[in-house]
Amino acid sequence: MFQDKIIPLDVWFSDLVEWIVGNYRDLFQALKWPVEQILTSLDKGLNAVPPILMIGIIALIAWKSTGIRMAIFTAFAMLFIGFLGLWSETMTTLAMVLSAVLFCVILGVPIGITSGRRDRFEAGIRPILDAMQTTPAFVYLVPMVMLFSVGNVAGVLATIIFSLPPIIRLTSLGIRQVHPELIEAAQAFGATKRQVLFKVQIPLAMPTILAGLNQTIMMALSMVVIASMIGAGGLGSPVILGLNTLDIGRAVVGGIGIVLMAIILDRITQSLASKK
Repeated sequence: MFQDKIIPLDVWFSDLVEWIVGNYRDLFQALKWPVEQILTSLDKGLNAVPPILMIGIIALIAWKSTGIRMAIFTAFAMLFIGFLGLWSETMTTLAMVLSAVLFCVILGVPIGITSGRRDRFEAGIRPILDAMQTTPAFVYLVPMVMLFSVGNVAGVLATIIFSLPPIIRLTSLGIRQVHPELIEAAQAFGATKRQVLFKVQIPLAMPTILAGLNQTIMMALSMVVIASMIGAGGLGSPVILGLNTLDIGRAVVGGIGIVLMAIILDRITQSLASKK
């Protein structure tokens, strides 16, 4: 019964992407421009900072957010990454993660707030978020290459799409978890809807929003590694190169750098969420 393909969905989707590329290339180039500018600036800026100074800055951030133990770990971890010869790749990865997370926050927080305040909107975007979170990461790469060519920018755009759902969902959850009596009390004192949002709902929802930011950062870090398959640089490059050449040492070294970066970013953002 199912020996022959009846629904040529793959052909339809390929034709759709080709039609979009042929008719809306200028639009996608316009969408690419701000991402490219921010990514290029961050990449050049982070790589221009002397490594010792950058280690000190990151360790200081870890100390202020989590404590002296994490600061010491961060300093030694970053030194270790440098001694492995992965400093430039690490800064590129950090630039890609920061760029992707910046756009995820700009897009995700307003969408999450709207979702938390409007039931119909939340019901409408829920299946979209489900699809975004369950679609395998590799599936995002092909349309990104067709729309934006290969390179870091295409990798960051794929990362934005892949990492966006957590911050939307948790922002919406945080807004919905604010107790109705607190909102009613603010309204009773004459607060407008805007004042209720910015003075009551967002401050009380901030720990949940920051938890969503933490998850977005972790997903972005995992995706920028996969994005190395389409020419994005960073710590994913030695992993992919090691995989292609069966060089286990190179792959392990790249993996260690990714793990250390993930631990540092995770602990800092978790601490920020717990302090709110």
